[in-house]
Amino acid sequence: MKASEIYDARARKIFGGMGIYTGEKMFAILEEDLVSFKLSPEDREKALTLDGAYVFKPAEEGHSEMPEYIVMPPNVLDDDAKFQGWLIKSAEYVRSKMKAVS
Repeated sequence: MKASEIYDARARKIFGGMGIYTGEKMFAILEEDLVSFKLSPEDREKALTLDGAYVFKPAEEGHSEMPEYIVMPPNVLDDDAKFQGWLIKSAEYVRSKMKAVS
Protein backbone atom coordinates (compact mmCIF):
# COMPACT_ATOMS: atom_id res chain seq x y z
CA MET A 1 0.00 0.00 0.00
CA LYS A 2 2.84 2.39 0.77
CA ALA A 3 4.27 1.70 -2.69
CA SER A 4 1.08 2.95 -4.29
CA GLU A 5 1.52 6.30 -2.54
CA ILE A 6 5.24 6.72 -3.17
CA TYR A 7 5.53 5.26 -6.67
CA ASP A 8 2.06 5.86 -8.08
CA ALA A 9 1.81 2.07 -8.30
CA ARG A 10 -1.06 0.30 -10.01
CA ALA A 11 -1.81 -3.29 -10.91
CA ARG A 12 -2.67 -5.06 -14.16
CA LYS A 13 -3.41 -8.73 -14.82
CA ILE A 14 -0.44 -10.69 -16.16
CA PHE A 15 0.58 -14.39 -16.17
CA GLY A 16 -2.45 -15.38 -14.12
CA GLY A 17 -1.40 -12.92 -11.41
CA MET A 18 -0.89 -9.18 -11.15
CA GLY A 19 1.89 -6.98 -12.47
CA ILE A 20 2.64 -3.94 -10.31
CA TYR A 21 3.65 -0.86 -12.28
CA THR A 22 5.15 2.53 -11.63
CA GLY A 23 4.31 4.68 -14.61
CA GLU A 24 4.26 2.24 -17.53
CA LYS A 25 7.04 0.00 -16.19
CA MET A 26 6.42 -3.18 -14.22
CA PHE A 27 8.55 -3.62 -11.10
CA ALA A 28 6.83 -6.48 -9.28
CA ILE A 29 4.74 -9.56 -10.00
CA LEU A 30 2.21 -11.00 -7.56
CA GLU A 31 1.24 -14.58 -8.30
CA GLU A 32 -0.77 -16.43 -5.66
CA ASP A 33 1.36 -16.10 -2.50
CA LEU A 34 4.58 -15.20 -4.37
CA VAL A 35 6.10 -11.76 -4.84
CA SER A 36 8.80 -11.18 -7.44
CA PHE A 37 10.78 -7.96 -7.83
CA LYS A 38 12.59 -6.67 -10.90
CA LEU A 39 16.10 -5.94 -9.69
CA SER A 40 19.35 -4.47 -10.93
CA PRO A 41 22.10 -6.98 -11.75
CA GLU A 42 23.85 -6.22 -8.43
CA ASP A 43 20.66 -6.55 -6.37
CA ARG A 44 19.72 -9.76 -8.22
CA GLU A 45 23.01 -11.32 -7.13
CA LYS A 46 22.34 -10.31 -3.52
CA ALA A 47 18.74 -11.51 -3.62
CA LEU A 48 19.71 -14.91 -5.01
CA THR A 49 21.91 -15.48 -1.96
CA LEU A 50 18.78 -15.37 0.24
CA ASP A 51 17.63 -18.81 1.30
CA GLY A 52 14.55 -19.64 -0.78
CA ALA A 53 14.92 -16.89 -3.43
CA TYR A 54 14.89 -17.91 -7.10
CA VAL A 55 14.39 -16.55 -10.63
CA PHE A 56 10.75 -16.01 -11.57
CA LYS A 57 9.15 -18.25 -14.18
CA PRO A 58 5.48 -17.67 -15.03
CA ALA A 59 3.25 -20.60 -14.11
CA GLU A 60 1.46 -20.37 -17.46
CA GLU A 61 2.79 -22.81 -20.04
CA GLY A 62 5.01 -21.53 -22.81
CA HIS A 63 6.79 -18.84 -20.79
CA SER A 64 10.47 -18.99 -19.97
CA GLU A 65 12.28 -17.64 -16.91
CA MET A 66 12.39 -13.89 -16.45
CA PRO A 67 15.92 -13.42 -15.04
CA GLU A 68 15.43 -9.79 -13.97
CA TYR A 69 12.64 -10.86 -11.58
CA ILE A 70 13.52 -12.61 -8.34
CA VAL A 71 10.91 -14.41 -6.23
CA MET A 72 11.33 -13.30 -2.64
CA PRO A 73 11.51 -15.95 0.08
CA PRO A 74 8.91 -16.10 2.90
CA ASN A 75 11.28 -14.57 5.49
CA VAL A 76 11.39 -11.37 3.37
CA LEU A 77 7.63 -11.33 2.82
CA ASP A 78 7.01 -11.73 6.57
CA ASP A 79 9.34 -8.87 7.57
CA ASP A 80 7.98 -5.40 6.75
CA ALA A 81 11.38 -3.70 6.83
CA LYS A 82 13.05 -6.29 4.58
CA PHE A 83 10.07 -6.33 2.21
CA GLN A 84 10.01 -2.53 1.93
CA GLY A 85 13.77 -2.48 1.34
CA TRP A 86 13.50 -4.83 -1.64
CA LEU A 87 10.38 -3.06 -2.94
CA ILE A 88 12.21 0.28 -2.90
CA LYS A 89 15.25 -1.22 -4.68
CA SER A 90 12.94 -2.63 -7.35
CA ALA A 91 10.85 0.48 -7.91
CA GLU A 92 13.89 2.77 -7.93
CA TYR A 93 15.68 0.51 -10.40
CA VAL A 94 12.73 0.64 -12.80
CA ARG A 95 12.33 4.38 -12.35
CA SER A 96 16.05 4.93 -13.05
CA LYS A 97 15.68 2.99 -16.30
CA MET A 98 12.67 5.17 -17.24
CA LYS A 99 14.73 8.35 -16.67
CA ALA A 100 17.61 6.97 -18.76
CA VAL A 101 15.24 6.47 -21.71
CA SER A 102 13.69 9.97 -21.53
